[in-house]
Amino acid sequence: MSRLVLFDLDGTLVDSAPGIWASVRAATAELGLPRPTPDQLRAMVGPPLQDGFAAQFGLRGEDVDRAVAAYRAHYAAGAIFEVSVYAGIPELLAELAAGGATLAVATSKPEPSAVRVLEHTGLLAAFASVHGATFDGTVRHKEQVVAAALAAHPAGRAPALVGDRAQDVLGAAANGLPCIGAGWGPAPDGELADAGAAEVATTPPDVPGALARLGARPG
Repeated sequence: MSRLVLFDLDGTLVDSAPGIWASVRAATAELGLPRPTPDQLRAMVGPPLQDGFAAQFGLRGEDVDRAVAAYRAHYAAGAIFEVSVYAGIPELLAELAAGGATLAVATSKPEPSAVRVLEHTGLLAAFASVHGATFDGTVRHKEQVVAAALAAHPAGRAPALVGDRAQDVLGAAANGLPCIGAGWGPAPDGELADAGAAEVATTPPDVPGALARLGARPG
């Protein structure tokens, strides 16, 4: 029985901020909103789009739907590929796999978009499965996609999630999982620890040690 290690996508495996920020700017411009601030843009990396537009721009109801539609149109047209793999991630995935771990993705990004990003960056083959949101918003929260990943791998031993935002920590906790914070991601200082991360890894090479300290080595 292999260890199950779940990974968030945006801000954890890949730096997708350039494409996300460009798409947020396009959406807010279409709605006639002021140009987003740097803090607003940073806060949009990680949470579900619907939640981000509501929290950061005060949108409600149909305006949230309009913003999400405008964002997705811009993102799908090419911004989705404005992404790069964080240094050390391919080596981390290879090390965990060599140790016998089963790897899966649990992201609030719509699942088809997540698969496109993973294919584009060459990471898809590293994962046994990918679990993401639905375009209609019925599945979008981290606890939902983590639950889906756990259901897909019921035999996985000592499951843990690696993620870069408070939503990852809380979504893991809702399913009884510890979360290792991806300290190389966009979260402000202290966010992951304050949310209850079991440990915050400064760089990808620090993750295996953090997993070991949770109680068992991968494999």
